Amino acid sequence: MVLTAAHWVYAIVTLAVILTMIFRKGVVLPTLLGTFLVAWVYNGSLVSGFTSVFNANLTAAKELFSIFLIITFMVALLHALKDLGADRQMIAPIQKVMTNGHIAFVMLSMVTFVISLFFWPTPAVPLICALLVPAAVRAGLPVMGAAMIVAISGQGMALSSDYVIQVAPMLSAKSAGIETAAVADKALLLSVITGAVAIGIAYMMIRKQIRKPNDPQNEKEWNTLPGGHTKTAASASLNSRWGKIFAIVVPLSMLLVMLYMVYTKFSSGRMGGFEGGDGAAFIGGVAVLLLSFATLAFGKSKALDRISEHITEGFVFAFKAMGPVIPIAGFFFLGSGDFAGSIMSLGEKASPAFLFDLVQAGQNVIPENMVLSAFGILIIGMITGLDGSGFSGLPLTGALSGALASGNVDPATLAAIGQMGSIWVGGGTLIAWSSLVAVAGFCGVSVMELVRKNFLPVIIGLMVSTTLALLIW
Repeated sequence: MVLTAAHWVYAIVTLAVILTMIFRKGVVLPTLLGTFLVAWVYNGSLVSGFTSVFNANLTAAKELFSIFLIITFMVALLHALKDLGADRQMIAPIQKVMTNGHIAFVMLSMVTFVISLFFWPTPAVPLICALLVPAAVRAGLPVMGAAMIVAISGQGMALSSDYVIQVAPMLSAKSAGIETAAVADKALLLSVITGAVAIGIAYMMIRKQIRKPNDPQNEKEWNTLPGGHTKTAASASLNSRWGKIFAIVVPLSMLLVMLYMVYTKFSSGRMGGFEGGDGAAFIGGVAVLLLSFATLAFGKSKALDRISEHITEGFVFAFKAMGPVIPIAGFFFLGSGDFAGSIMSLGEKASPAFLFDLVQAGQNVIPENMVLSAFGILIIGMITGLDGSGFSGLPLTGALSGALASGNVDPATLAAIGQMGSIWVGGGTLIAWSSLVAVAGFCGVSVMELVRKNFLPVIIGLMVSTTLALLIW
């Protein structure tokens, strides 16, 4: 394998991206400049450098726009449900089940996981922390324990698998050049293993602090929670007839979608597996219809304007969350042989695969050891998560997974492991400048103390899941 000057430029920029993430800085600028330099050096044309930067971002936008749409429609649906009070109605019955701190711990974990799986944790956190956390604290669960379980179940377990919306597995799979379903299935299992271990350790850490339901300290902690006025006025919109209807229809619709997707996955019929892009399109279409009906229920005269507002809110959220990923993905798409040719407008010429070529050239130096590969990808994923996003590192871990895969370990397994490292760290469990700050804020606890409490459970969970991934696959 003969490496060109462009290969070395690509390698230097990739290392610069990793170092930038280590220092907790944004990597959009290095990836944009890197794309320009690699294309310029490879083609020997300054003009090609300019066009390639645009083409790389356009290619990434085309490949990832389905992700923006599904986020948009799911967030828009959640806003429409808030108009009707249906969001509160959906979880009101759970409050009655929390009869003691131990049950509250389990119920808070389960409900946070399910809601975050369908709506993503960031939009779901205000709802969960405003309604379920106060009920859990009154039942005897320490407020720090509640904050831990919301972060671990939502920002950790639900977001790292992202099995319903499938933003994360699509990013990982596209960068690795493999099917989304292959990554999604493995990421789901690894996220559950990591989460189960982390939740178990978290319970052991706080179990002695769980109080009896009639303990006066429960009321004292409840009174310290932010937004006291929302806790007393939470039932104001619970009598809405349409709110009650949609509180049943929406969860039932999502459950039916999940059951259908599971059925087609294991069915031997002609339909085959209904997952990946098709699965995202399916749930997105269902969300659009539910959004339409919810806005009509809010008021026929208001529906035409209201649905536009909700979709706009959804797009704003999607671009804030995923916008920086486009230039990052564009750079790593340039490193793939599947996209480099079109990005640099090479026409019929052979398309280079910069990242794969670099790894292949270094095979004599890099030992073919599946343990080193797996834990190396995990560590790189954790490093990329230091930016506080969790998603910006997925193009890198995905691309490296496709390049490092060998007969001992397949790219889907490595991509799923890298996804675990990136999202569990950066998605909102271990980084104070991530969405974890929202969990801490709504629960009224120190974000740095919450990071310290989460550290041991999450790290042990990631190590256990990575080890089991090597044993299983």
